[in-house]
Amino acid sequence: MPRRKRARHTSVKDIRSILRLTFEQELPVRAVSERLKISKTSVSTYLLRAREAGLAVWPLPPGLDDDEVLERRLFRRMGRPPRDIDEPDWPKIASELKRKGVTLNLLWQEYRESHLDGYGYTWFCCRFAEYERRVKPSYRSRHVAGVAMECDYAGHTIPVVDPSTGEIRAAQIYVAVLSASQLTFSYASFSQKLPDWIEANQRAFSYFGGATKRTICDNLKSAVAKALWFEPTLNATFAEHYDTTILPARPKRPRDKPSAEGSVLIVERWVLARLRNERFFSLADLNIRISSLIEDLNGRTMRRYGKSRRALFDEIERTQLKPLPATPFEYAEWKVAKVHPDYHVEVDKTFYSVPHGLIGRRVDVRLTYRAVEIFFDHKRIASHIRSSQRSGHITVNEHMPKSHQRYANTTPHTLRKEAAKVGSNTAIFIERLLSDRPHPEQGYRSAQGVLSLARRYKSDRLEMACERALTINAMSYSSVANILKSGLDQAAPVSEAVKPAPPHGNIRGKTYYQ
Repeated sequence: MPRRKRARHTSVKDIRSILRLTFEQELPVRAVSERLKISKTSVSTYLLRAREAGLAVWPLPPGLDDDEVLERRLFRRMGRPPRDIDEPDWPKIASELKRKGVTLNLLWQEYRESHLDGYGYTWFCCRFAEYERRVKPSYRSRHVAGVAMECDYAGHTIPVVDPSTGEIRAAQIYVAVLSASQLTFSYASFSQKLPDWIEANQRAFSYFGGATKRTICDNLKSAVAKALWFEPTLNATFAEHYDTTILPARPKRPRDKPSAEGSVLIVERWVLARLRNERFFSLADLNIRISSLIEDLNGRTMRRYGKSRRALFDEIERTQLKPLPATPFEYAEWKVAKVHPDYHVEVDKTFYSVPHGLIGRRVDVRLTYRAVEIFFDHKRIASHIRSSQRSGHITVNEHMPKSHQRYANTTPHTLRKEAAKVGSNTAIFIERLLSDRPHPEQGYRSAQGVLSLARRYKSDRLEMACERALTINAMSYSSVANILKSGLDQAAPVSEAVKPAPPHGNIRGKTYYQ
């Protein structure tokens, strides 16, 4: 559909031409209208104003060479009665408009209370807009190829349904654009936090095939920890890796990143609007769909340049980008943690061990997607594979004290192995001690106690004590300890020491049970 032609605005120069053609060349209104392409009604209106102002002559009287002075003479009367031409106090109105609840309509009503014949509301608004344009002129940015990438998040989100639980999460839409060629990239993530923000920037650089000298971003918390205009505190740790400079825009100043603001609007209309009736069950599916629509957008011809974003990028900007690093950037967080009395540090609700000599000290923790590295005095003292399960303990044997290592490394196999070093009877005793329990772990402490007797009574005595305990079926730690304490291990074997019971009338013989 062809665009509607805008009405031609009549300037003071046109009014001078009307006066010259009418009073110098004495042309009728119709002829003046046809020559200047201005309606007959407008020409008649301007001639009427000139006669009311006493300017129905040509050339004009001296002092009316200035367009503003001539305009004041012609338009000082707006109907009947004469209009109040005193200008409002625009600086005061601009200041009042910043106060909460104050509107331009309210300020106009207050203005008309003191200026009954003053400006109407429409004229008042137009004059105030002109004042704002004068005091806040726009800066025309000059975009140099390969210098800046602008990025921002769209206000719209896309729902993603978890197929297992039915939970619906809103995916945040990241938009990046190269300022010179307007080549656009978009990516969806579940949050705007620092890991997702860095990943989105990393994917943008990979899509463009290089890095820019500057990365202009919004004042979101992920990129800027403290939004100060003169000295903002930045969180973007990937800047050095890509040799780029992070430049946060000023709060509530969208003109600091005009390309990003325009590209966000384009992505919302040409990409997100097309996804409004589609359902997605994973971020991967959503990003595949966004990627195809972005390629279509970058391939469309732009009216202003007569070529597509992709063609313009290949022509002027591809060779101006910095090459990407050989190794991909690995995001890492640094935290300070205190070593607990059990020689573990807590990281993301999981506990990781460090050497027990550092109990009570503060250590630095480097947390990546796959690993947890712990540093003390700038030296790495521990490294663990990051656990996805929370409230768990990841422990390395070498980090424990010797006593804890012996306890922690206790298994049926280690107990049997240690008992075999003492002797065969001890090994059989320990085996029965473990097998007689419903669970082997219930016999650990008894087995450890029996084996510890070898340090007090020597291994040969413990071997003989275990033999005697097996003979009399006394399967407990206290039985073996009492045998050693009383010296029964050095007495005659049980088979020789036991004498037959004397005959007695109350004792039934073995024939009684046959």
